[in-house]
Amino acid sequence: MLKLAEEIGTARPVQWRPADAMQLPFEDTSVDAVVCQFGVMFFPDRPHAYAEVRRVLRPGGVFLFNAWDRIEDNELADAATAALATVFPDDPPRFMARTPHGYHDVALIAADLARGGFDATPEIVTLAARSLAASARIAAIAYCQGTPLRGEIEARDATRLGEATDVTQRLMEQRFGTGAIDTKIQAHVVAVQR
Repeated sequence: MLKLAEEIGTARPVQWRPADAMQLPFEDTSVDAVVCQFGVMFFPDRPHAYAEVRRVLRPGGVFLFNAWDRIEDNELADAATAALATVFPDDPPRFMARTPHGYHDVALIAADLARGGFDATPEIVTLAARSLAASARIAAIAYCQGTPLRGEIEARDATRLGEATDVTQRLMEQRFGTGAIDTKIQAHVVAVQR
């Protein structure tokens, strides 16, 4: 994403570089904005990471990020999770519900920001959109084989990855049809000023 942003360019000089949110490599009050796209759900200590963001922001600077809403409002992730629960009923892979969709409570998000030192009330907007896929097969492969969910499937039984993908495809076809699919996705967009 950073390489593409660099290639597209901006109207003013911007330095693009990745950074560890738990230990930002910037001086205190040295940046105008911090942006994180669907990453906060993975921070091991969100209030600590938010304190780091606040530390590097100039007064009036803004922290912008987004986080997926609950899994039930994200139909493909929910379908994949439900399908895998039938393949591994004794120990269902719950990565999607636990991590990408596990940080959806807007009150918790606001509280974590406050614990990170943000005094301003965050603006949190919940946006629903559509997720399109050419087929349920493509969506099933994407979820079962192209996300960290794959590691959870393989940890249970690596020989069943193909079966898990097939079962996920069938459930998605039952819910969304056998052709191109159009499903709901939903996320929170958060902005808070220092």
